[in-house]
Amino acid sequence: MNENKPAKIVLREIVDSVYRNAWEAKERGEPVGWSSSKFPAEIAETLGLAVCYPENQAAAIAAKHGGQRMCEHAEAMGFSNDICAYARISLAYADGAPCEEKPMPQPDFLLCCNNICNCMTKWYESIARMHGIPLIMIDVPFNNTVDVPDERIAYVRAQFDAAVKKLEAISGRKWDEKKFEEVCANANRSASAWLKACSYCATKPSPLSGFDLFNHMADIVTARCKPETAAAFEQLAAEYEKSVKDGESTWRYDENHRIMFEGIPCWPELGTLFKPLKENGTNTVAVVYAPAFGFVYDGLDELARAYCRAPNSVCIEAGVAWREDLCRENGVDGILVHYNRSCKPWSGYMLEMERRWHAKLGVPVVGFDGDQADPRNFSEAQYRTRVEGLVELMRAQSKGAHAGGPPRAAASNAANEREENAR
Repeated sequence: MNENKPAKIVLREIVDSVYRNAWEAKERGEPVGWSSSKFPAEIAETLGLAVCYPENQAAAIAAKHGGQRMCEHAEAMGFSNDICAYARISLAYADGAPCEEKPMPQPDFLLCCNNICNCMTKWYESIARMHGIPLIMIDVPFNNTVDVPDERIAYVRAQFDAAVKKLEAISGRKWDEKKFEEVCANANRSASAWLKACSYCATKPSPLSGFDLFNHMADIVTARCKPETAAAFEQLAAEYEKSVKDGESTWRYDENHRIMFEGIPCWPELGTLFKPLKENGTNTVAVVYAPAFGFVYDGLDELARAYCRAPNSVCIEAGVAWREDLCRENGVDGILVHYNRSCKPWSGYMLEMERRWHAKLGVPVVGFDGDQADPRNFSEAQYRTRVEGLVELMRAQSKGAHAGGPPRAAASNAANEREENAR
C-alpha cells in the first residue's frame, strides 16, 4: 500500500501516466492506437504498444463540460445527434476539433470490439477512413443463451490470434508468451482488487458511494494490465476495509435509503445527480457500470469468454440475474434507471427489466431521461422530480414493512395479480 498518498490520488496519477506515455511514444515515432474499452487490452500491452481509450476521453471531456461543443462540431460534420455522444465527441476530436479538456495523440491504428454496440463499429470505421489507418475489428456475436457456447469462444479466439499477427506487424515486435502471462496476471490482479473494492458497497452502512466507483473507473478501462493499477486497487480495497472498521465513509450523509443506479452516469451532471440523493439520505450502493469491467480468467480461451460477457452482449436473462443478485447482495430499497439517449442498446430493454425487478425484487423503480455526455438531453427538473418520487415510494414501503405489511416481493406480486385480473 502507498502510505503517502490516498488511493484515489494514485489512481488519478496512473491514468495521467497512460496519456503521458502515449504522447511520449508519439514523439519517439512509435505507433499509438485508439481502442474501444472492451477490446482485449492484454494483446496490445503484451506487444508494448501505447493505447488510448476514446470512451474514457469522451467521458472526461464531458465531465469538464466540453461535450456539447464537441458534439456540435461532429453534427456540423454531418453526423446525426441521434448517435452516441461518445462517438460524436471522438469523431470531432479525430477531425481536429480544439480540445483542452483531455487531449491525446491522434491514432496510427484502431482496435475495436463490437461487444459494446454496433454504433462503435461505424464510429471506428469512420475514423479509420478519416485518417487512412488500419482498423483491427473483433466481432463478438450477441449471446442468446446464459452460457457462452464453446463454438463462439473458438470463433472469437481465432480473431484474437489474427489480431496478434496484425499487431506484431504494427509494433515490429514478436509475441512473447511469457510476457502475455505476466500481463494477464496483472489484469486478473487488477480485476480481483477492483471487484473487492466494489463489494464494500454491500456493507451497512456503506464506506463509500457508488459515485466513488464512477470516479475510479478510468483505471480499470485504461490501465488494467499494469502492476501499479493492481497495487492501487488493492490499496483502495484496504482503505474501504479500514473505513468499515473505523465506522467511516466517503458518504457523509444519512443513509436512510440504499439504491442501485442503473446505467452509465451523466458525466456532465455528476454534481446534479448527487445533490438530491444526499439531500434525501439516499446512498447509491449498487452500480452496474463499474464492476462490468472486472473479470478474471485463465488463458486466451477464458479471456475470449470474458469479453463475450459485456453488459450489452448478453441475453436479458443474464442481464436481469446479474442486476438482481447485485441488488440482493447490497440490500437496495429502490432502483434509479438512467434512460440514456446515447446508449440505446443498454436502455432499450430497461422497461422489461423494470417489469421483472418489480415482480422479483418488489422494490420501487423510477427512471429519468438523460445522456452520458451530451448535456442537452438532460433535465435537472425532471431528474429531481423522479428522485423525490423514488424517495417517497421507498418511505411508503418502509412504513408498510414496519406496520407488518407483506414482504416487498409478495406485495409486488399481489399487485401484479390484481392488474392481471383487471385485464
